[in-house]
Amino acid sequence: MFQRFHAMKERREGGFTLIELLVVILIIAILAAIAIPVFLNQRKKGWAAQQESAVKNMATAQESFLADPANTGYATTVADLEAEGFTFSATDVTPGLGTVTAGTYYCVEATSLKDSSITRHYESDVGRPATGLCP
Repeated sequence: MFQRFHAMKERREGGFTLIELLVVILIIAILAAIAIPVFLNQRKKGWAAQQESAVKNMATAQESFLADPANTGYATTVADLEAEGFTFSATDVTPGLGTVTAGTYYCVEATSLKDSSITRHYESDVGRPATGLCP
């Protein structure tokens, strides 16, 4: 009888204990809790970079539009900017023209379709992208 008990005990020693499995699951949960927020923050940074790129490209198209002798002022529609070479991803960005003053001032803006709280604008007198919509 002792031999049978000893043989059964040796057969069962090949696995992990419940405590060992719970410790591994706990470690994986802690690593996931650290990694997931970092990953989501990186996605937001990517969307913000798309907006900055879009407003810089719109600003370049505005300057190109004004440089054409046939035009007397800045573009007043996104279609005018597209004619100057501005392209955007319609699934990611909503471009817009804020304030446009003939030949002296313009402000272009872009809003993320992935996260509407991410908006950027570019004012001609400031000369760099900024957060928010045109003032």
